[in-house]
Amino acid sequence: MLPFESIEEASMSLGRNLTFGETLWFNYTANKSDFYLYCHNTIFLIIFYTLVPLPMVMIELLRSKKFEIYKIQPKTTFTLSEMMECYRKVIITFVFAVGPLQLFSYPIIEWVGIRTSLPLPSASEVFWQLLVYFLVEDYANYWLHRMLHHYKWGYDKIHRVHHEYVAPISFAAPYAHWAEIIILGLASFLGPLLVPCHMFTFLLWFVLRQIEAIETHSGYEFPWSPSKYIPFYGGAIYHDYHHFVGESCHSNFASVFTYCDYIYGTDKGYRYQKEVFEKRREKLKMEEKVNGSAPLFKSE
Repeated sequence: MLPFESIEEASMSLGRNLTFGETLWFNYTANKSDFYLYCHNTIFLIIFYTLVPLPMVMIELLRSKKFEIYKIQPKTTFTLSEMMECYRKVIITFVFAVGPLQLFSYPIIEWVGIRTSLPLPSASEVFWQLLVYFLVEDYANYWLHRMLHHYKWGYDKIHRVHHEYVAPISFAAPYAHWAEIIILGLASFLGPLLVPCHMFTFLLWFVLRQIEAIETHSGYEFPWSPSKYIPFYGGAIYHDYHHFVGESCHSNFASVFTYCDYIYGTDKGYRYQKEVFEKRREKLKMEEKVNGSAPLFKSE
């Protein structure tokens, strides 16, 4: 809840007029508790998880030849009912695992100083904090994820659920055992705990992380994706290889970037596989130019 009773009082306290964004923030949050604002995190996760994968659902159902050359494992297809069943199970996990985790973690968030007051953070502050969060989460997730593969009990009892999708789909990004949601969720919370931020940045961080995970699990590697311009970014083909190999996989444990796998030598199988994918994709593009269509390509 903001300490100001009016926009004029907030402006006087800041010594300037509120920006458009700060005015919107004030009007929405003035009479709401910090706990209520924090609960928006789960709501946003459900909303963005529902909406962001929809274009990929349509592409999967249309099976257009124009998109087939970008599908990483084209022999595996999904019906609408199969995708909706995945969605249903994830929503249940959100409600009974993510929701309680959000509620019980609020005292920690309050203790570290995640603020809701004005002023809003600057664009540069938001950028650098988000960069730190992505790097911290990626490093922590790498080791937690690797641990779930290293210990047979962890894989058999927990992580195997996520690997039910040998060929990932967007809705399967958070499809996992509830214990894995909590374990890997700790990596996502670690950044804001180390570098406290504004609630706006906190909510934005979890939304962006969710969108990134959805893209990574899309099953398609599009050359026009803006993420292609992010240094050391793994992308869909990077994580798809991890799912394709499954339980025996000793590669590509990182969630976002590739540097951890490179440093610790857990990307060798993937580097070979990527060369195979790229050569096959170029061959299909040439065939499409000649024949007007492209056949499905096989996963190695």
